[in-house]
Order: sequence, then structure tokens, then C-alpha cells
Amino acid sequence: MKIFLDTADLDEIKQGVAMCLVDGVTTNPSLLAKTGKTFEQVAPEITRLVSGPISLEVISDDAEGMIAEARELARIADNVVVKVPMTEQGLIAVAKLADENIPTNVTLIFSAVQALLAAKAGAAYVSPFIGRLDDISHEGMELVEQIKTIFDNYGFGTEIIVASVRSPLHVLEAALAGADIATVPFKVLKQMFIHPLTASGIAKFKEDYAKIPKR
Repeated sequence: MKIFLDTADLDEIKQGVAMCLVDGVTTNPSLLAKTGKTFEQVAPEITRLVSGPISLEVISDDAEGMIAEARELARIADNVVVKVPMTEQGLIAVAKLADENIPTNVTLIFSAVQALLAAKAGAAYVSPFIGRLDDISHEGMELVEQIKTIFDNYGFGTEIIVASVRSPLHVLEAALAGADIATVPFKVLKQMFIHPLTASGIAKFKEDYAKIPKR
């Protein structure tokens, strides 16, 4: 399973790249706003830092506007993937962009039938938001499992990006469900390294090493 960073923070991305674990990056207007920098300052730099897919989002409501935005975004770099909302107009845009070989990531997926429609429209990726479903007492990971089954049934090449990840447990469940990608906040990526038994084991080895007689 691939790991994307869900952030627009350049320092976080640089640290993730240094770990040699980041396969791509997903952003959205909320994450970009948190940086306090302009889109022009942040987006091109992300595409330079990470060679894998970089999702940048359109904000238009109509298909024509989305397509125009998508074409501009695609000019930033070859690894740009255009994030498009899961709406009727969004999927019209996805189909036309697929004809132009501009890859899309259909975002804000909350049902398996939405994912099915996005795949049929030609989306390269779908992003089910599992954390937001958990927040309203729905089993978010069940949605990922349903999408995986549908895509396998019909041979769709669309990749599943598990989004709205809140913890390492979400990442584990995504991997067990056979998701293609989990996009994680930097905080969650850091948490994935940690286990108390690993820390205590290192401390014990160091303690015992100090007892070994020296020449």
C-alpha cells in the first residue's frame, strides 16, 4: 500500500521525503490556507519535492469551470492530479478530463455507489473519507471494503485513496482492506513508528550493552 501525506506544509513534506516513505501528497483548500502562503508559493514546490502524484483541488461548481481550472493545474507539473468533488458536474468534468489524459481524484466520497460512478466516469483515484463517517457513527472502513469489492468485481483500474485518516489504526485497516493508498496527516505518519515495546526493548538492549566487559 502506498502512503501519501495529507498536507500542504512544506516542512512536513520535506521530513516525509527524508524518511523515504512518501509516495505522493494530497492537498485541499483548507490545508493550503493553513500554510499562510499563496497557492503559487506552495503548489509548484510540492510537485518538486515529491515525484509521485500530487493532488490539487478545483473550486468551481460547474463542469466548464472545473475543466478550465484542471487544465491550469495540470500545467504546473506532470505529476499533478486534479481533485474534483463528487457531484454531477464534477463527474462530467472527470469524463472530459480523462479524454484529455488529465488524471483526476474524485474527493468527498461517502458511499460505494458514488465511487462506482466516479470509476465509470474515468477517475484515476477515488477518496472515501472514512474519519468523517466514523464521526457520525458509521463504519468508515466498511465503505473502503465495499468499494474494493466493486472495483475487483468489474476490473476498474481506479485506485482507492483512504482519506480522512485519524490514527495508525485507520492505516492498518486500510492495508487489511486492500486499499491502494492511505493519505495520512504528518502526525499520524510519525505515530506509526511508535510502539512502547519497541522503546522499552531499545532501552533494555542499551542497558545490557553497558554491562558487557570492555577491554
